[in-house]
Amino acid sequence: MEKPLIILDPYPQTKERIFTKETWNRLSEIATIVSATSDHMSEEEFDSYLPKAVAIIGQAPMSKRRLDKAPLLKVIFNVEGNFYQNIDYNECFKRSIRVLNCGKVYARPVAEMALAMALDLSRGITWEHMRFTQNLERYVLEGNTKAKLLTNATVGIIGFGLLGTSLRPLLAPFNCKVKVYDPWLPTSVIEENNCTSASLDEVLHTSEFIFILAGVTKENQGFLGKREFDLIQDDANVILVSRAAVVDFEEFTTQLATNRFKAATDVFPSEPFEKDHPIRTLGNVLLSPHRAGGIPQAFYAIGEMVADDFTSIINNLSPVRMQAAQPEIVNRLASKPVKE
Repeated sequence: MEKPLIILDPYPQTKERIFTKETWNRLSEIATIVSATSDHMSEEEFDSYLPKAVAIIGQAPMSKRRLDKAPLLKVIFNVEGNFYQNIDYNECFKRSIRVLNCGKVYARPVAEMALAMALDLSRGITWEHMRFTQNLERYVLEGNTKAKLLTNATVGIIGFGLLGTSLRPLLAPFNCKVKVYDPWLPTSVIEENNCTSASLDEVLHTSEFIFILAGVTKENQGFLGKREFDLIQDDANVILVSRAAVVDFEEFTTQLATNRFKAATDVFPSEPFEKDHPIRTLGNVLLSPHRAGGIPQAFYAIGEMVADDFTSIINNLSPVRMQAAQPEIVNRLASKPVKE
């Protein structure tokens, strides 16, 4: 029998980044894989393969016009990590074409980074290191006047999806009291994870550590603004690692400039970020260039997930490794592509 055809056009990923040799060989044994010789396939070349394609690995736009050219298509594997609005999802649902996302692979790496940032903020690790390199080190209590323990602290989590549920077990050894704000979840789900469901205002006002982990939708862009930041208690530690669009970033910067609380962010309104933005000059914020999730282990896990779920699909089984687009949610999302 002729092997099913896969179109591989994974930019900004590459074949070498997401597939180990072993995983690539496993996928190649059960499929014919066609790929671009450069970063991107041309539209003409991509379209020429659609009539026989069973699967697409990548984030290429898939309008109804393109879907009409792909009568055998069963699955689209997004290997970047976001459900972009460049696919006609409703048409895919009508045709039983699965759209799968690799976002799960980033959850634990981002959660570990968020925990590291919280500890760094609370103990001043990076800032004291920088002082040491300038021969300005401060010993014992002198360098610890604003230090605090994460242990037994009150923690607030805004958004309890993949990132939030990955972070929660990492906080367990610290015996934190964890409050969660997530209007998309019933209280029972939050309580099953040993957290207390709370309003946004309560999370902001009562938490010593605040983790902003909400994904960005068409409805919640900039929902954390001046009113919300004003509720944050003095000397709190705020960690932003989901998407910058959920906060009013200029107001976030203005609030940090008052030195009332500390923050760490791994995400920015535009990336690469503008060189002269005032947040770069502040002494109470840790800046990380969107690197929390993109580690080699995560990238190789993407290829493994694709191979596993493709194997299931061609054997008429449900995919179990990747996150499937849901009709009630996917059209509400508004994440932008991450530039390298």
